[in-house]
Amino acid sequence: MKAAKIIMPAMIAASLTACHHKDLCYEHVHRVDINVVFDWQNAPDATAKSMALYMYDTESGEHLRYIFDNNQGGPLSIPFGTYNGLCLNSDDTDWAIIRNEDDINSFEIYTADAEALETTGLSTRTMPRARATEEERVARTPGMIWSDRQDQIYLPETTTNKTITFYPDEDICHYTVDIYDVDNIEAIEGTSLDGTISGMAEGYLHGKKITTDNSVTMPFVMTVVRDNSSLHGEFLTFGECCTTARTHTMTVYMYLDDGSKKYYNFDVTDQVTGAADPRHVHIVIHGLSIPNPLTETGGFIPDVDDWEAVYINLNMNPR
Repeated sequence: MKAAKIIMPAMIAASLTACHHKDLCYEHVHRVDINVVFDWQNAPDATAKSMALYMYDTESGEHLRYIFDNNQGGPLSIPFGTYNGLCLNSDDTDWAIIRNEDDINSFEIYTADAEALETTGLSTRTMPRARATEEERVARTPGMIWSDRQDQIYLPETTTNKTITFYPDEDICHYTVDIYDVDNIEAIEGTSLDGTISGMAEGYLHGKKITTDNSVTMPFVMTVVRDNSSLHGEFLTFGECCTTARTHTMTVYMYLDDGSKKYYNFDVTDQVTGAADPRHVHIVIHGLSIPNPLTETGGFIPDVDDWEAVYINLNMNPR
């Protein structure tokens, strides 16, 4: 089994160039050899291919980062001491932005701004927004992350044949949206559709296993399912904010065949906050009427630059 690669910040490397633990020890770091195991019993369907391991020295506060090119673990040589450890997958994370990497309790992953909606190409800076969501940053949806934390890993200089086991589990939420019984769905077949949902957590604190309290709006793609007259969308989020209650407005943006543009707004707060499994949220809406396209003989053709807002009261929708 391959040993992990070590990636050491310059400040850490400098602090380890001299040994003060014993006399006659110059520029030598006393290390211990251990075995790291990633046990996937809490996430048997995980698809992680490589892992990052952060080891935080409880005395100095400094940290070391190791990369395993597999998801099982392997041998590791590390300076002796006592550590708090944090592991997470390191593959398919180009979307992830890390901040506060030097503090295990503040270690956060979040996503960059979403500049435009994927299907319609609408700029997120100028697109119409649902009421009370205008100030939220529009952020990209995350990818998958699995992580675990183990504290007080004691590695004395006399350590031999020690195994450290981590149990990564899933940190990301799966959201599914289905809008059934869409009247006149032909009017939007072949056109561009996008959705957004407000009040989502901006990031995730992996050292604490909680979401952040600052909220963002996240976009996702909607598709037409002609066979059962419905609209469907699937996307990932960090979930709801940890301690601050937010409302969740789902907005669907669509172009009609006549060039008119509408955005439909649904308050889905109850469905999100009341989901039986917060990691797998299914938003279901019944009944949506799409207007017939207007023609020169059928009525006024709106300015193509105008967006019409439609607010749907879900309490009036049949179940």
